[in-house]
Amino acid sequence: MLKSLFVYGVLGVLLIPAACEQITVCVEDDEDLRVDCLVEPKANKINSYEFSWSSGSKETLINTNVSGSSAENEFKAKSTVEELSPHGYRMTLKGFKDKLPHNTTYMCKLSGQVASVSIEKDHLVECSAVSVFLQSSCSWIVCLLLFFYQTHS
Repeated sequence: MLKSLFVYGVLGVLLIPAACEQITVCVEDDEDLRVDCLVEPKANKINSYEFSWSSGSKETLINTNVSGSSAENEFKAKSTVEELSPHGYRMTLKGFKDKLPHNTTYMCKLSGQVASVSIEKDHLVECSAVSVFLQSSCSWIVCLLLFFYQTHS
């Protein structure tokens, strides 16, 4: 028992700085593209967001609430953004799954903080709890803890 507590304590200390993905990209059942940006806002900052993607050297703005910035015309009527609880935003882009570039970097900027992830078109996952969890970099932490729990109990 004491050995198990020691192992879990060491793992906990080592995994505290491990950061989970702040952005996930998936395809919903109706073929809409969903981008969840889970960046925690800084205190005393106005919540602003920008969602964009880049393929090659060209960055394309899809949706924003930043004054003075404007999304590309082709996305204005096709993208929506909703606030997530406790923090973050979700952008949904309708009807663009077949028009996505092959290798795309998805970016979100929330209140000046930037998160990005690069995904190949063929590797987009369906939006389900399991697939989004497996796409997350936190999944290996949970698997590691479960492994140690099984081997030490």
